[in-house]
Amino acid sequence: MIGMIMFLVALFMLMLGFPVAFTFGGVALFFGVFAEGMELFAFMPYRIMSVMHNTVLMAVPLFIFMGVVLQRTRLAEQLLTSMGRLFGGLPGGLAISTILVGALLAASTGVVGASVVAMGLISLPVMLAHKYDKRLATGTICAAGTLGQIVPPSIILIILGDVLGLPVGDLFKAAVGPGVVLIGLYIVYILVMTRFKPETAPAMPKDNSVSRKKEIMNALLAIIPPLALIVIVLGSIFTGIATPTESSALGGVGAIVLAIIYRQFSFQMVWDASKDTVKVTAMVFAILIGATAFSMVFSYTGGDYLLEEWMLALPGEKWGFIILAMLVIMILGFFIDFVEISFIIVPILAPVAEALGINMLWFAILIAMNLQTSFLTPPFGFSLFYLKGVAPPEVRTVDIYKGVLPFILLQVLVLAMIVIFPEWFGMSSSY
Repeated sequence: MIGMIMFLVALFMLMLGFPVAFTFGGVALFFGVFAEGMELFAFMPYRIMSVMHNTVLMAVPLFIFMGVVLQRTRLAEQLLTSMGRLFGGLPGGLAISTILVGALLAASTGVVGASVVAMGLISLPVMLAHKYDKRLATGTICAAGTLGQIVPPSIILIILGDVLGLPVGDLFKAAVGPGVVLIGLYIVYILVMTRFKPETAPAMPKDNSVSRKKEIMNALLAIIPPLALIVIVLGSIFTGIATPTESSALGGVGAIVLAIIYRQFSFQMVWDASKDTVKVTAMVFAILIGATAFSMVFSYTGGDYLLEEWMLALPGEKWGFIILAMLVIMILGFFIDFVEISFIIVPILAPVAEALGINMLWFAILIAMNLQTSFLTPPFGFSLFYLKGVAPPEVRTVDIYKGVLPFILLQVLVLAMIVIFPEWFGMSSSY
């Protein structure tokens, strides 16, 4: 039972607010020495070297760099301004524009925090000025910003590909369908809301100084550059021209080109973006190394065999396991980050899924969709904090919490659709 006690201690320390990497590493060190002694950690250098030699993980800092550079090009501002004018004449038009811009930012940057903050600073004041309901406005921004978790190229899909031993390109392809369905459901929800409660999202007054043709042209000019980058990056992966690692390097170069096009390029900007990339990458890899030590000790103490034996004995076999696994991930997502769940919980669940004959590609997409929900779930959803940090004083935390609830339900609906009807998304639940 040492492994299970170790797992519970780690979760308790995370909930108390201890740094993730040091929590995993410290708990592993304490229980490892207690169970075997320092000799157990003689293998750690080899495990760390295997992490450092993993070429798949090279895509993580490169895609982060691409997202940070694009964040600094005022891409979000130009997209929101153009799309807002294009759809603003419709009831709920600004909210629909926010969803579409969120989807484009997700596919071109993949950085959830940057997307939520950018739209919170640009879109939220405009929606509030046009008498939008605060709950609808904040919920839309949080939901649109978190699309970067499921829409490729997503950092979480790269991490899951490494943890589960799956080709990242296959994960990117499999995630396109659920991502598009989720975006569609968001838009449908806004249209239905404004149909029955038009006062929650009134239309913008038309600006007669700008012709409709000019509005369309401005929108196309704002959309085409990032869309071209998305097509190049994802197209090179889907067609087999480049591996995800190679396409991430292509994305970094493409982001620099877009910075030049938007006249935002400077060596200082590249330097600042590189520093931000190093900070985020160091955080991810520090957690990975701590999680590697944790999983080594957890496995050595027999925790993985105990858990596997218990899960294989669940009623309902495969479906009992899927329901429990999704519930555990969703509940943990209320309290801890997707990176910790990916590096600690997923490796524990993966052997059980394989033993039950579950299609690991399908399982990975379920986890990714579930982890996206963790960004929205109160009380510790990161998107909620990002938006609250830039929202005006009249927007209360409770408004944001209430605003995201319909979008959480839509995400759970898509998750259920992938579970029940995997063939709709070109997948199968079994090998």
